[in-house]
Amino acid sequence: MQGVYKMVIKIGHGYDVHKLVDNKDFILCGVKIDYEKGLLGYSDGDVAFHAIIDSMLGAAGLNDIGNYFPDNDQQYKNIDSKKLLIKTLEIIKSKGYNIGNIDCTIILQNPKIKKYIERMKKTVSEILDIGYDQFNVKATTEEGLGFTGNGLGVAAHAVVLLMKGEF
Repeated sequence: MQGVYKMVIKIGHGYDVHKLVDNKDFILCGVKIDYEKGLLGYSDGDVAFHAIIDSMLGAAGLNDIGNYFPDNDQQYKNIDSKKLLIKTLEIIKSKGYNIGNIDCTIILQNPKIKKYIERMKKTVSEILDIGYDQFNVKATTEEGLGFTGNGLGVAAHAVVLLMKGEF
């Protein structure tokens, strides 16, 4: 039948937030950021990866990050979130999905991360085996408002487009 598509396209949104604390590394999109504080989390606290993971799982119609990587399971204590992202890619691939693109917004007052953006894009595109132009990351402040604006934490939103099938 002409005009019938055999492709499924799904969009997912993810959100995460972590508190800034002393004596912890500050990791965003798998890149260590030079800053006097870091992100508190059961894993390495990579708020951007966690939002991306939730967006991928959501688009595939699956449960959230806590279902797959619970914060009461010792195997995930201080784990590098790259490993969680790789496992999430395996999960969505097993369901037949491929990544169309991902857009991530990191919300923080400080530090300024502009000089890390290109490395973040390269890191994520390599981990997910997607084109450099299929992943975008940007940062914004909240003009001194709220917990992110007051420098108490960092938040991230991510939107993903997953596809399977063909036209």
